[in-house]
Amino acid sequence: MELDIVGLSDETQLVYAALVGLPRSTASEVAGACELNVSTVGRLLSALVRGGLATRSAGRPPHFTAAAPDVAVSELIQEREKRLEAARSLVRHLADRHREAHRISDPNIAVELLTSHEDISAAVQRLTDDARHQIRAFDRPPYIDRPGSNLETQRRRQRTGVAHRVIYDRAAVAWPGRLRNDILPSIRVGEQARVLTELPLKLVVVDDRWAIIPFSLAPGGHSAAYLIHRSPMLTALEALFEAEWERATPLRDTNPRTEEPGGPDADTLALLGLLASGCTDAAIARIQGWSQRTTQRRIHRLITDLGATTRFQAAAQAARRGWLQ
Repeated sequence: MELDIVGLSDETQLVYAALVGLPRSTASEVAGACELNVSTVGRLLSALVRGGLATRSAGRPPHFTAAAPDVAVSELIQEREKRLEAARSLVRHLADRHREAHRISDPNIAVELLTSHEDISAAVQRLTDDARHQIRAFDRPPYIDRPGSNLETQRRRQRTGVAHRVIYDRAAVAWPGRLRNDILPSIRVGEQARVLTELPLKLVVVDDRWAIIPFSLAPGGHSAAYLIHRSPMLTALEALFEAEWERATPLRDTNPRTEEPGGPDADTLALLGLLASGCTDAAIARIQGWSQRTTQRRIHRLITDLGATTRFQAAAQAARRGWLQ
């Protein structure tokens, strides 16, 4: 029966279900409803009382009443979920020890080669689903899956406390529709995002346990990838991410609701972020939906308003004012 999963036998479920419809019943009355003998029902009712699924009134004979199922059974389910999570945690710990022991005897196991788009996509999904603390990534084209296709999954992970830190290559920011439809919505639900003019490679690091990098940076090299387990190579990739994170420019949510009194408006914030990322005028125009002429006019006005003479100086002035933090 359905409640086997929370440790209730078929007979116990039968007695509990009968008791739900027969409040303040004796063991004999419940036995008659279940077509079981009284001694068996009495034993099962006592077990239900011990488990918090029923109450027993004083007196002779005692009368039994079922606890509210949506409370009592839900507590059993939550307890079972805690035990399952503890078991999953133990399995992960043992799996880590197993891999570590095998890597010591065979260093080649520190790296696995994934040889198809399907294997790469499946590995990224599996590892990110298993993330406990944080996911760090370098995001740059080309892509195995459509950019933004994992936005809902990312939101679910962040609700469970998994932090996401992503550095975007300017080509990723300039990808048609990417900023408005994926990057900014991700920032609004908690992603920490930064941008660099150019990233050295694509990278996903899950906790301090795994990383995935492309097999080659040459054209076509992203059709295969390395899955790297905990090792000095993984430590080096983590250090690379943190070094690039320090160099990168923060990307802000440009939703008008986040504007501060006396501060820049949403379009100006967006423009500053795109200038800091190194986007060309054409890319900014495409992202913002402006004409080339409008884009150039806005850039010139922004540089003038900030008292700068170059884009770099404008970004530096904006950073000093706290607009790019």
